[in-house]
Amino acid sequence: MAINKVVNKSTGSHAAMRNVLEYVLRDEKIKDGHVCVSGPYPWETIGYDEVYRTWLEEKRLWDKDSGRMYAHNIISFHRDEKITEAEALDLARVFAEKYFSGFQYVICVHQDKDHIHAHIVTNSVSYLDGHKLHQTRKDLERQKEFTNSLCRERGLTIAEKGKHFDGSLIEEGEIIAWSKDKYNLLINDSKKSFLAECGISLLEVIPVSSSREEFISGMNERGWSVQWEDNRKHIVFTNDNGDKVRDSNIEKTFTGLKVSKEALTHEFERQNEIRQGNRDTDEAGSAGAAILSGSESDSYEGNDKRTIRDDTEALIREVRTDICDSRTASGIIIRTENKSVSDDEQSKILERERRLEEQRRAREQERDERSRRKMHRSRDRER
Repeated sequence: MAINKVVNKSTGSHAAMRNVLEYVLRDEKIKDGHVCVSGPYPWETIGYDEVYRTWLEEKRLWDKDSGRMYAHNIISFHRDEKITEAEALDLARVFAEKYFSGFQYVICVHQDKDHIHAHIVTNSVSYLDGHKLHQTRKDLERQKEFTNSLCRERGLTIAEKGKHFDGSLIEEGEIIAWSKDKYNLLINDSKKSFLAECGISLLEVIPVSSSREEFISGMNERGWSVQWEDNRKHIVFTNDNGDKVRDSNIEKTFTGLKVSKEALTHEFERQNEIRQGNRDTDEAGSAGAAILSGSESDSYEGNDKRTIRDDTEALIREVRTDICDSRTASGIIIRTENKSVSDDEQSKILERERRLEEQRRAREQERDERSRRKMHRSRDRER
């Protein structure tokens, strides 16, 4: 299973281009050296500073040293996918040759995570004719489709919405994350996840609501006001702190939890049918009192309600367990990332100090040279 992601953050400066090249070419990330470079490149070794200077010269050659500096794709493979680093490099190279032909690019296969992933960083200026690289939303969709076709050719798994890597369906209420920011929001203890709390409240209220009024009342009891207006497309939930959650955001986060107006109205009708069926059963039970006493009928109805309640509570417990497990794992990840960031910052500080020291020495040498020249001129005049 390969996911092709485009990174569009901060691509409009020299520093951003230099930083991304430095990041993807770090030795600890490309342990076995699965790297390749395309286009004009005069250096014998592949280093981020050499790539950066080569790309910069190309931009200035065509007078295109402004705007977007580069494009950045990441092709990630599931940790259980049977693929080697060399195969990942080959797949990424075929992809880059199709979509970035005529542009300088560098491909780096990273091995620092529990899954293999390939970074493709591309100079935004073509070395053939100097035109800038532009990608529309349709282009990005075609790139994803082409990535899937490359996986099929190689016997790899294809990503399917609503399914896990092994092909099993994602269960209703199971937390998924369509973006890194949303995932961190759900699992980070430093922030109270009002999105998750809203989802849990909905899981509690929907199965026991048979009308719009009951639903709104149930959400109000759990601290959520409901903005459900006929002239608005979406339902908006607001808690006591003023945090707002839209129904579409809930559906993207909790697989199978349908909270649109149409879905909820359909669910209310279903609940009404269930209640009507229970009432019909009760009436039939009362007519046959010689066979089934009223107290026993109440017992059956109570059992039915307890079954629904037990199922709902079990689902809620599973969701809360997922959140807790994710938060525990996140704690480890965050600590590791913080250490990595600290190490990176320390490296940057040392690099800045080294450059400042080189500049200081260069200035001293220049002053000494000026002094020597001045002294020579003085001696010449004395003669």
